[in-house]
Amino acid sequence: MFAMQLSKPRTPLEWVELPDPQPGPGQIRVKVGACGVCRTDLHVVDGDLTHPKLPIIPGHEIVGRIDALGSGVTDLKIGERVGIPWLGHTCGHCYYCDEGKENLCDHPLFTGYTRNGGYATVTVADARYAFPLGEVGNDVSLAPLLCAGLIGWRSLSHAGNGKKIGLYGFGAAAHIIAQVLKWQGREVYGFTRPGDTKTQDFARSLGAVWAGGSDELPPEPLDAAIIFAPVGALVPAALKAIRKGGRVVCAGIHMSEIPAFSYDILWEEREIVSIANLTRQDGIDFLSLAPKIGIKVSTTTYPLPKANEALDDLRHGRFEGAAVLVP
Repeated sequence: MFAMQLSKPRTPLEWVELPDPQPGPGQIRVKVGACGVCRTDLHVVDGDLTHPKLPIIPGHEIVGRIDALGSGVTDLKIGERVGIPWLGHTCGHCYYCDEGKENLCDHPLFTGYTRNGGYATVTVADARYAFPLGEVGNDVSLAPLLCAGLIGWRSLSHAGNGKKIGLYGFGAAAHIIAQVLKWQGREVYGFTRPGDTKTQDFARSLGAVWAGGSDELPPEPLDAAIIFAPVGALVPAALKAIRKGGRVVCAGIHMSEIPAFSYDILWEEREIVSIANLTRQDGIDFLSLAPKIGIKVSTTTYPLPKANEALDDLRHGRFEGAAVLVP
């Protein structure tokens, strides 16, 4: 197999040839067809997430076909197309697993962070954490759904049922969830980097009723706001944009320091909540609904050896939607 591997944070990924991995009990081996490039991958490579298992192959928006089964795997078959997400394994017996909150497991494994991911021609996964994808849609368009879509979906479920929803950071996740919101009959308000009129036009093309800079207030108070950008200063900005009793949802796994803010913008029962990881039920719910919605994913593809270029383009916001690596 070939892969782009991280040996040390804040250094470029390296092209390596490795022995083909063999699936252990309860595992599957997958020939990778496409792997999305997520901002979490960028946090791993840039050292913002401080405990990767090194060397590590990043990537957790994986679409591919099973080419080997480990012992005990009976509900998946050779040749079946599956998606492999960020949450790659849980212990099944800690307090959180027992309470149905496996996204908060005390002893998890994360794809592309503490177990090898999809910036490769082949990967191995826990069969319990692989989602059958069927044959509708192509690998490239499906890959971003495995994290941008799933985290966006979980964030939306925590935002409540309000009609006016603000999305801060209009990248991969926001451009998917904007389409979900429109399908649900709700209103999308898109927030971008100040002065980024191109992305604001992109947000409007996906049905946003308003789009502007993150330094602006929307024309009317929002019921909720979801922050996808890893910028702590957006928390008080979003609090100022929501109505009394509204909620700000912080969707990222990493965020820069949140600056101090006055209590009056939190008062009147406004709330701040965070989203951590995902559950298998999130995947089942969202991936079964996505084809009905008819989500159109905007992608920029890169050959696998150009993973460093894709990450740098993501770092500097050089594309709309999502980047996807193709082995």
